[in-house]
Amino acid sequence: MIYIFEPQKMNRYSGNIACLYMVKISKWFNLVMPVVVLFYQDNGMGMQEIFILKSVYSLAIVALELPSGWMADVWGRKKTLVLGTLLGSAGFFMYSFSYGFWAFVAAEIVLGAGHSFVSGADSAMLYESLKADKKSDRYVKHEGQITSAGNFAEAIAGIAAGFLAAVSLRTPFYFQFVVATLAVPAALTLKEPVMRAATHLHSVKQMGLSIKNTLWKDADLRTAILLSSVTGTATLTFAWLVQPFFKAIELPVEWFGILWTALNLSVGVSSAFAYRFESKFSRKNEVLFIIGMLALGYFLSGFAVLREGLIFLFLFYLARGLATPVFKNYINQYTPSEIRATILSVRNLVIRICFAVIGPLLGWMTDHVSLNMAFILAGGLYFMAAVAVTWTWLIRKAG
Repeated sequence: MIYIFEPQKMNRYSGNIACLYMVKISKWFNLVMPVVVLFYQDNGMGMQEIFILKSVYSLAIVALELPSGWMADVWGRKKTLVLGTLLGSAGFFMYSFSYGFWAFVAAEIVLGAGHSFVSGADSAMLYESLKADKKSDRYVKHEGQITSAGNFAEAIAGIAAGFLAAVSLRTPFYFQFVVATLAVPAALTLKEPVMRAATHLHSVKQMGLSIKNTLWKDADLRTAILLSSVTGTATLTFAWLVQPFFKAIELPVEWFGILWTALNLSVGVSSAFAYRFESKFSRKNEVLFIIGMLALGYFLSGFAVLREGLIFLFLFYLARGLATPVFKNYINQYTPSEIRATILSVRNLVIRICFAVIGPLLGWMTDHVSLNMAFILAGGLYFMAAVAVTWTWLIRKAG
């Protein structure tokens, strides 16, 4: 299927950027994450159970990732984002009044569904809005700044989370429901870029064939998806090892939110300037730099689980801020408009499958071996996987 943009006035879709900022901020103003491990442990769960719970969340995303991407491309990115924000709100409402592992599983499934309908559709909406206004060359800048805004929101939420958790470990969930609900009107305000189809909308089967043919024929796109997916898995996994790191170095609970804030501020800063980073280096050098910095962050954090080792967490988070917008831009550059949201969903699908596999293993290792080894194993797996998926590509892109 081929989409053709209708002639439109310049900047007609510039308002979408502000709405996408709000969706991102609402999603990332996370009052729960800085203390969620303590919340789970307060409900009688160990790290292995926590990683299993997060694997359930990932599997829920896996089940809906491609269908949600297809719906975004066929049904509309705006409608899909509205549905995703509604499900996200419902998930936190359920969490607010849930107790015990199985109740948390139900809430995680709803949250996973909400995540699926937002992920992919948001980046596709941004890219297509810029493309309709003939500004697609500014994607990295806007993706980086929207990511930065999300990280700054998470940083501020980290401070608030500490005060709310002082009331009770459940209080952050009550407030998170209110924050998540703010994304709904923002999604409703979006304007869908006007496109007309040169052929009839394709079926699910045709979409599958289109994706298969695109990935089979386009080695650049295939590599970009795998690189971004492997890196996304690494950053997601690292985030779940940060709180055990804080606990291992006997950091006072009131400092959890403060340091969580500082880490996310570092991501926000590097994300905001990712477009400048990309403009100064060759593709080969920027890929090697990001892979090397992320792997180094894992290894050094594993070797130095002590207070002085906090600096290595910041090293990783700075590199993470560059990785997300830069690697997602690679995918967008190689992806046809008519399957953009679906291809971005493929990326998220791979991330969640990988996390569902590696998460429980790292949780078991943290509980039964050591946190040091969990960091080092995860870093080694990431480095080997990143090199494996980019090796021939980097040779072709040399210089």
